[in-house]
Amino acid sequence: MHNLEEPNRENLEYMIDSIKTKLRMASGAAMQPSHFQLDQYEDVKDLYDHVAGKQNFSISEVEALVSELGRLRTSAT
Repeated sequence: MHNLEEPNRENLEYMIDSIKTKLRMASGAAMQPSHFQLDQYEDVKDLYDHVAGKQNFSISEVEALVSELGRLRTSAT
């Protein structure tokens, strides 16, 4: 079990991979955990908490979440 209150690379990678799996992202290969920086940990954790807390997502919700991940990814490079 991960202690996600502790910002570290392993937890960041776990959260990104979990989000991709839960959203069944077709373009998941393009969204690598290495594209995110630790200074974005809280933003990624907020997304993770939201995704982990829901069973189903509408298409528009998935698009919005993927867009937010993309925004975080873009600002990380």
